Amino acid sequence: MKPIAQRISDRIFVHRSLEATIQIGLLLIMTVWCFKIVEPFIIPIIWGAIIAIAAYPLYRRLESALGQRNKLAATLFTIGFLIIMLVPTLLLTETLIEGLGMLGAKIKSGMPLIPPPPENLHSVMVVGEPLAKFWLLASENIHSALQQLAPVLKVIGSWLLSAATGAGVAILHFVVAIIVAGFLLANGSACDNTMRAISRRLANEKGDSFADLTEATVRSVANGILGVALIQSLLAGLGFIVVGVPAAGLWALFCLILSIAQVGVGLIVIPIIIYLFNTGDTFTAVAFLAWNVMIIILDHILKPILLGRGVKIPLAIIFMGAIGGLLSAGVIGLFIGAVTLALGYELFLLWLNTEPEETNL
Repeated sequence: MKPIAQRISDRIFVHRSLEATIQIGLLLIMTVWCFKIVEPFIIPIIWGAIIAIAAYPLYRRLESALGQRNKLAATLFTIGFLIIMLVPTLLLTETLIEGLGMLGAKIKSGMPLIPPPPENLHSVMVVGEPLAKFWLLASENIHSALQQLAPVLKVIGSWLLSAATGAGVAILHFVVAIIVAGFLLANGSACDNTMRAISRRLANEKGDSFADLTEATVRSVANGILGVALIQSLLAGLGFIVVGVPAAGLWALFCLILSIAQVGVGLIVIPIIIYLFNTGDTFTAVAFLAWNVMIIILDHILKPILLGRGVKIPLAIIFMGAIGGLLSAGVIGLFIGAVTLALGYELFLLWLNTEPEETNL
């Protein structure tokens, strides 16, 4: 038999183990429960933090101009950003409604929806002949042409319905995110102290440098990818409006999406350029071509300047993280991927440059 002291020790161990297990279990249950409660708000909160970090320099200037009244500055910031987001959305909706109205009027009057193909389209190698035949069929009998495309249109229709639903949810998320960003900016000092306290808790003396790196990376990606994409889409949309391209707002939105995805605006503007050369006057088409060449070149000039600005991490690391995050998690992955890879790169360098401690045998 075990000694009395050993049995008492075993009972104490079992009691403490049982108590620790119950406490850990309750803590896990509470953590999972809290996560389930806040899960619908995680994406807007992350977006709000990203917007607040990216816009903080601009907010500081506004706060200084208003005599350090941070609440008023945050309120004006929130209202201004909501207007900036909602006005293009309303204009795009109006453009879509007008386009559908024009389409309905043409169908009702019996007018051809699609003009005849250009005469020189047959001369284009490989695709010219079948494209000209299908274009001619579409201009003469749109119903027969649509029947040939029925399987493709079914897939596209499902994708458009899903995209429209996702766009509505995304707009709601951004409205909430802007409000969250305004709250974070109004309490900027407290939020910064909390962020740095968490960083120090996780990384000790390197916590402040990691917090600075996270902030600089988010701001760099916002300027280098989203900022450049916004500039390109606005300039492209202005060109569409000037030359009278139908549904200019919709094409500008596609330019924004493709530019964020790093595909570029070429997929949208090149077909429109070809369309203008075949249907419009030569001067307008040439001017539109020159305008869009400038837009495409602008991407290669601004992105290297803005993407690595304020960050000591190699530009390739930031770019790889942003694109990898975009492919795996959507637009928000631009920031999460870039920050994660930048922090991982810093941790790798820290490990690489740290001498292993010698152990005395």
